This record gives sequence, C-alpha cells and structure tokens, in this order.
Amino acid sequence: MQLQESISEKQLLEKVKAGDNACFEYLYRKYKGKLYNFILSISEKDFYLAEEIVQNTFLRIWEIRKTMNTDESFSSFLYTISKNMFFNEVKKRAKEVIYQNSLLQQEGYSTNLVEQEVEYKLLEEEINKLIDLLPPARRQIYKLSRQNFHSNKEIAELLHISENTVESNLYKATNFIKKVLASHYNRIELEAMFNK
Repeated sequence: MQLQESISEKQLLEKVKAGDNACFEYLYRKYKGKLYNFILSISEKDFYLAEEIVQNTFLRIWEIRKTMNTDESFSSFLYTISKNMFFNEVKKRAKEVIYQNSLLQQEGYSTNLVEQEVEYKLLEEEINKLIDLLPPARRQIYKLSRQNFHSNKEIAELLHISENTVESNLYKATNFIKKVLASHYNRIELEAMFNK
C-alpha cells in the first residue's frame, strides 16, 4: 500500500479509527513480525502461542479502534495489549496446573467429574471475589489494566492520577490476591499466575 508511505502514523491511525480496512492491514503487515518475535522472546519460543496472540492482539485493536488515542505511540499500545494477553494466558495455564495438581493429590482420583468441574469453578470465583474485595479505586485500576488492556499511562490519564499511583495500586492489588491464595495454593504456581 504505497499511499501510507507518505502519511504519518497519526494519520494512519485516524483512518483506522474511522474504519479504514486498508490502513489497518498496512499496520498489521508492518508490525506483525516484530510482535511475533516479541511474544516468542517472552514465551520461551512458544510458536503457536505467539501466532495466536498476534492474531488476537490485532483483532482486539480493531474492536476498540474507535477509542484509540492517536497521539500515543501505536507500537507501545500494541505491545501493551499483547503483553497483557500473554500474561492472561499464563494465568489461565497456571490455574489449569493448580486444578490438575489438586486432582492428583486427591486419594480418590475417580471422584465424580461434575464435582471436579465445580471445584475448578470455585477457584475462578474465589479469584474474582478477591478482586471485588479491593478498594473501589484500586479495583478500577486493576480491571482497567488486566481486563481492558490499558497501559499504566493510559489509566493515569483516564483517572487523572499519576503513573506512580497506578503502579503502586497494581502492585498492592496483586500482592493482596497472591497472599490470600497462598494459604491454599502452591506459591510457585501463584507467581506464574501473577508475575509481570
């Protein structure tokens, strides 16, 4: 797409924001290789996961294009979303490990499968309940970061607070959740779920 060579990234993003498929495809071709290599580097060469996250990151960007801040660096925005997606996948896999380990530790491995599924659901609910126990402002910051994939800078701007305040609240929220769960689950597995 030769047209894009002569216009700025901000102009490209404005066109994407307005729904321009060609400009979006141009950005995809420009950044997909770098993003793939980035995910490979932090996922210990998980090729399948890297490919999946690249696809999901660009899908997410297309979904939220109308709310993009075109004054911010697109690459920074891209890496923030992909990194959060990666850590969410790590958390998901760690929860599965915890669940499998809990099954192996049970004497009656042939326990009713319905009961096992309920146990896994309870673990997920426990984590969600802990998030809900956070002070309102801290909970809002945590959800904006972990569920809505906003960078610390974006959260600071949205809430009119400093980036240090955002970082401090994310640290405290994560530590609170880890401490409560640590009494029930393996500390190493919890580190895998929450380590950034």
